[in-house]
Amino acid sequence: MLQAQKRPVHLYMEANPNPNSLKFVANFMLADEGVSYDYPNLESTSNSPLAKELFNFAAVERVFIASNFVTVTKTESVEWPEIQDFIRNHIKSYLEDGKAPVNAILEKDPLFDEADSESVKKIKGILDEYIRPAVEQDGGAIVFHSFQDGVVKVLLQGSCSGCPSSTITLKAGIENLLTRMLPEVKSVEAEGV
Repeated sequence: MLQAQKRPVHLYMEANPNPNSLKFVANFMLADEGVSYDYPNLESTSNSPLAKELFNFAAVERVFIASNFVTVTKTESVEWPEIQDFIRNHIKSYLEDGKAPVNAILEKDPLFDEADSESVKKIKGILDEYIRPAVEQDGGAIVFHSFQDGVVKVLLQGSCSGCPSSTITLKAGIENLLTRMLPEVKSVEAEGV
């Protein structure tokens, strides 16, 4: 009798600037390019069976899925060496079974909206081209929220949410770049942090 072949999954772990987050990187894409899914609690996991399962681990505080990785944020009361192998093995087994980490269908491009002003289009373009790749490398995401009176507001997700160095990244990196490239931008703030 033939057995179904499991998908070959290679999963490695990467530390990032947030000591409570760990990035689990797969050898294939888990989400569409430029699209991310942030799950701050169990109630928010309706479209992600993987995130829902990860919240079964008492130490899991947040799950973030983007590109080819899953970032898990743990509670302060536990150290990574105590739980990282359990979480890694669970993600690996889940993916080997060929299950989708996220069940979502995009109706439209999440980045660009024809109704956006020229300034907002430029801001989103800079965030996507220059900032998103660097933030994803650290296991997180930055999402445009709004632009009004010279102030750009962004959402920080994944390992960036609650990271001690996110304020420095926001002001020294993102604000510097946007104010230099677009004179209409005066400052950048994180929304909901």
